[in-house]
Amino acid sequence: MSQAVLELSAAQAAAQIRGGELAAEELFRVYRDRAAAEELGAFLWVAEEVPDAPADGPLQGVPVAVKDLFCVGDVPSAAGSRILEGYRPPYTATAVERLLLAGATVLGKTNMDEFAMGSSNENSGFGPVRNPWDETKVPGGSSGGSAAAVAAGLAPWAIGTDTGGSIRQPASLCGIVGMKPTYGAVSRYGMIAFASSLDQAGPLTRDVTDCALLLSHMVGADPCDCTSTGLPEDIRLPVAERLDGLRFGVPPELTGAGVDPGVKVVFDATVERIEQLGGSVEPVALPHAGHAIAAYYVIAPAEASANLARYDGVRFGPRAGHTDLLSLYEETREEGFGTEVKRRIMLGTYALSSGYYEAYYGRAQRVRTKIADDFRAAFERVDLIVTPTSPTVAFGLGERTEDPLAMYLSDALTVPMPLAGLPAISIPTGMSDGLPVGFQIAGPAFSENRILEAAHAIERAVGFDGAPPRG
Repeated sequence: MSQAVLELSAAQAAAQIRGGELAAEELFRVYRDRAAAEELGAFLWVAEEVPDAPADGPLQGVPVAVKDLFCVGDVPSAAGSRILEGYRPPYTATAVERLLLAGATVLGKTNMDEFAMGSSNENSGFGPVRNPWDETKVPGGSSGGSAAAVAAGLAPWAIGTDTGGSIRQPASLCGIVGMKPTYGAVSRYGMIAFASSLDQAGPLTRDVTDCALLLSHMVGADPCDCTSTGLPEDIRLPVAERLDGLRFGVPPELTGAGVDPGVKVVFDATVERIEQLGGSVEPVALPHAGHAIAAYYVIAPAEASANLARYDGVRFGPRAGHTDLLSLYEETREEGFGTEVKRRIMLGTYALSSGYYEAYYGRAQRVRTKIADDFRAAFERVDLIVTPTSPTVAFGLGERTEDPLAMYLSDALTVPMPLAGLPAISIPTGMSDGLPVGFQIAGPAFSENRILEAAHAIERAVGFDGAPPRG
């Protein structure tokens, strides 16, 4: 019975529960037992009791894994950091609350790079996550725990956050679907902040249909988040099997130098498939895309340095140093923050300091505007832009930890979209060196339905059916 349940997509499981063929309690127990016994490091907390769910909710009690960055009332929510160890918030993030109101249940909290700062899920204060395809490899980050959980069949679906690629890149490395919506489509209320002008929540799922279904119950404006806008139209379940009339742009700046040969082979084959499905393909220019990483690693650390100033041992989590107030601040932050978080706080503080603000932060914001302008110009010619999601397949644990620049370049193909506030999805379309390769589709703001339809058609045509071994 349990193996048959694991083969169901989340949408199929919900349909079976609705039809009386499967009990929501049984579905939850199957996944809870697997999550509690997992050895990938994907979960930081797993629910013990089968929670109550509205019988008529459209998600029908299907359990969802929640990235540790989301606050869940009276559930450990540490953002992968020792500085918040043991913190149990008194409220639940709006995105999670909406899923609960739709009938979902919280399976557990997934491991992540501390405060979402990382591309490999090796920066967690609670240990790294391993890739279920090859446990010597990373799952990507920062939503690596969510991605690994879905890929390994530990959860039917999950939610994560994407600041510079932290949903799409781990989705690519783990061979699943991951989507970053338009900035503001999903409320950030209750998401522990990293970079407020970039952070956005989204789904990680096994297929595009599940992605659309989960996203449809996350989006919406929220009075608790002044940056939330919702979407102008409801998210629909995709049905497209053809791409007739759709124009796809291929930017040479994001598909050439730096992309591994095996990844490029899969990308080129998928572009050919687009043409076979009736879509047209042409080159488009994103002349400032090559500066995206540099701009991102000024803007994001600058915002992080402000957001993380609140963790001082006074209000949240454990504290150290009790002789005086200054020692309390210094020792708590020294012991609580990891190396990567400290690095980004220092970079961000420096970029915002007197005499350097305009030279670094101001210039990075102007580059950000140029990148957004490039996308606007490109979308006057094409409907969607396609690139590989990651320049490489999953790399080895520890391979890039001593070289921050090499680690940062893991997000070179995903960073431009959040800088411009645009939606993008990653779907698996092939394999290289025995590991999955992701294909990225980006569109103009609020084009989620168009992206999902295109992704659905490509997914059906490619027929990617790879899956890591599931015990």
